[in-house]
Amino acid sequence: MAGFRSLARQVRDQRCDTALRRYALRKCLERFAPYGHRATWDHLCHRHGFGPDDRELDPARLVAALEELEEARAVWLAYEEDFAARRRREKHGGLRALGALDDWHRDVWGGNGVVRCGNPAVHPTDPLPQVVRRLVTALEDGPGEACPGCAGARIAWGGGDGDWYGPVCADCGVEVPRAALTPGALARARGVRARPLVPAA
Repeated sequence: MAGFRSLARQVRDQRCDTALRRYALRKCLERFAPYGHRATWDHLCHRHGFGPDDRELDPARLVAALEELEEARAVWLAYEEDFAARRRREKHGGLRALGALDDWHRDVWGGNGVVRCGNPAVHPTDPLPQVVRRLVTALEDGPGEACPGCAGARIAWGGGDGDWYGPVCADCGVEVPRAALTPGALARARGVRARPLVPAA
């Protein structure tokens, strides 16, 4: 099974036909997809001007999409290295118990769904590296009042569809990790039921 870097080389390989290069980019999302596979693909298609089912397209667009994905992945991998180093220090100091943030982090190890969007057509419109940097900053700063994906404050409580039950950003569609919100923000979100999200025009 090919890793992210091997697939990225294939996306850049000018000897491959465009359909194969597109397929390799799609396979990259099995290794790193911050919004979840389908929502990250939708984001890359919109940001780089190609359709989700296009087989023949400008290879430069594929490479630009890959570069955005790689930059976001580098941000996340640096955070994971810092996280692992912190956990080693804590264990060495005798602290074995995991907190709520650590439990969430274990579920997204590798970067899939770190800013998951339940509706693949509703996700932040900013570049992926910017959104992942915001998430990392929010995680390092401790619980806050706003969505770590877009800094929006309109957070409602989602539930009933799929397996997500918790706070959802009404502005960008991100399923907000509970550990990233203060008790007050969580209480306010519980008082607001999420309505179905629709893609921005």
